[in-house]
Amino acid sequence: MVSERACCSAGHTEVGKVREHNEDAFLDCPAQGLWVVADGMGGYERGAMASQLIVTSLADLPVTLSLDERVKAVRQCLHWINRRLSQELTVTEGHSERIMGSTVVALMLEGSRAACIWAGDSRCYLWRERRLYQLSRDHSLQQQLIEQQQMSAEQASAHPSANALTQAVGARAQLTLDMLEFTVYPGDTLLLCSDGLYQALGCETLGSALSRSTPHMALQRLFEAALCGSAQDNLTAVVIRR
Repeated sequence: MVSERACCSAGHTEVGKVREHNEDAFLDCPAQGLWVVADGMGGYERGAMASQLIVTSLADLPVTLSLDERVKAVRQCLHWINRRLSQELTVTEGHSERIMGSTVVALMLEGSRAACIWAGDSRCYLWRERRLYQLSRDHSLQQQLIEQQQMSAEQASAHPSANALTQAVGARAQLTLDMLEFTVYPGDTLLLCSDGLYQALGCETLGSALSRSTPHMALQRLFEAALCGSAQDNLTAVVIRR
């Protein structure tokens, strides 16, 4: 388990300037070595319920000493939530307006070991030695067009359904989770965020914010920059400093 002495973190969410309600949710638990961002979909009540179900269920997982055990527990929990949302709470697959689901990106730390699990287009970034790395790979039609059709990012983004998700918790009966394991070093900064935040900011702004001396200062800069723009979507971020 990661203690608060090993890392520090901070999280925040904003409704933005256009949406009336916030369907995002986050979890900031440095004592458990667990951080999560979830971006709900399906309308306010349904999307917010889905994202909150994810963060509350993951927060209730038993605290264990093994990162491998926590990774297994998180995966099992997300598959359980997917079954509940897709089977119990979604009326029919053919009625997209009734879908109740959420993206998720979860980070677990134990000493120098880290694991990131995700579904959807909420992202995990690493800021290391003044360079920004996107660790997660979007589960979106845009990313699929880039990888399978060899389109450029500009060409893929022009597709009318570019933002459509290919994976999300609750969106379909079968959930596929991606996972990345990596090593973290002192001074590394990690960012979990919903698409509303990173779409509002370029890589340069993200890196500039993450270079601030504390997670709270990084968050302040991220949201100041995002809210200076159109902020058409909900904005959520968790910053972790090793």
